[in-house]
Amino acid sequence: MMAEVRWGILGAAKFAREFMGPALTLAPGGHVAALATSDAAKAAPFRVFAPGLRVHESYEALLADPAIDAVFIPLPNRMHVEWSLKAMQAGKHVLCEKPMTMQAGEFDQLIAARDAAGVLAAEAFMIVHHPQWQRVRKLLADGAVGRLRRIDGAFTYNNRDTGNIRNQAAMGGGGLRDIGCYVMGSARFATGLEATDVRARIEWDNGIDVYADITARFGEADYVNFTSIRMHPRQEMTFHGEEGVLRLPVPFNARVFGEARLELHRGNETIIERWPAANHYELQAAAFNRAVQEGGGYACPLEFSRGTQVMMDAAFASAR
Repeated sequence: MMAEVRWGILGAAKFAREFMGPALTLAPGGHVAALATSDAAKAAPFRVFAPGLRVHESYEALLADPAIDAVFIPLPNRMHVEWSLKAMQAGKHVLCEKPMTMQAGEFDQLIAARDAAGVLAAEAFMIVHHPQWQRVRKLLADGAVGRLRRIDGAFTYNNRDTGNIRNQAAMGGGGLRDIGCYVMGSARFATGLEATDVRARIEWDNGIDVYADITARFGEADYVNFTSIRMHPRQEMTFHGEEGVLRLPVPFNARVFGEARLELHRGNETIIERWPAANHYELQAAAFNRAVQEGGGYACPLEFSRGTQVMMDAAFASAR
């Protein structure tokens, strides 16, 4: 078993610098060893948490580095498939920011490449590693709310910066790809079910979706969510059954939007559980490192992420 997973990062993205890079070093079982950037000045903030950092001037050079075991890919959405494939073909394990693909069919070539290379490859869907979501999944499976009849989700923020890649159609921007995956993927993870009868109404701005209202069915439950990148910030998920309600007021940006907590309302009783210190980025990195070092299952395999993309594709198709 390798002593530690040696991580390389493709590109000096802000998210990698502020969140995932530190998590990859703080999580047990691995550390950041290299960064690929053509601007050496951008490496300085990474050296704060990775003082022994090696800097490669190109992504290809980092992938050719024999002292790198795994790569984190925080590149613009439309570059994810290309560089995930190149990394796997170079024998590297891959953790790629979501959405890993632009459509579900692209996951097939990623799965084939993963299997051919014998590596671990996954989309960085961090919330499934957070204890609040693992708790929701168990409570629903144990019948804590009785027969599940309704799932409601909301995730919004306000971003009108035309220079931001989330507002650029050519870069694969838009609200569903940025945050819709959370309201869809979390419902799939929590229930263990796949969505049927997916329908959507979408508002567009310069080629990207800025508001989406989606309905579907998860088994016997109605599913309703909306996402927007043009509204005041809000996030919430609820699972409403015949005997109770599970509510997550900070389901997706724990510690940033607020404290992660779960409310279970049954009869006249309310049970609240809190996780003020849990960092889902570190938990994701630790889980990935364990899977690389010890083998075994991983909470978010490519097959799971493909299912979320299938639902997103269905929403886009319905709106069109």
